[in-house]
Amino acid sequence: MFILVRVISAVFEILNLLIIGRVILSWIRPNPSDMRWQKVIKFIYDATEPILGPIRELLPQGGILGIDISPLIAIFALQIIHGFIRDILISLAI
Repeated sequence: MFILVRVISAVFEILNLLIIGRVILSWIRPNPSDMRWQKVIKFIYDATEPILGPIRELLPQGGILGIDISPLIAIFALQIIHGFIRDILISLAI
């Protein structure tokens, strides 16, 4: 059971890192036609859009003061969900 907890923790950590990577990509704006970046950008956007898209739809258009806070909300929500799942699995193992 503890192996399952570790795997789930790793998945949530990877999701958090991908969201942070997407934020960094939005700051540096690499050329999407550059073949070195194209696959990385597509992977990060494909992995994070199912999480960030619905959150962005719930927020006001343009975010707060023009800043997209959906990554912050997503990371916060992922931490809560991760803790909830982890606690359930640990209580089932005891």
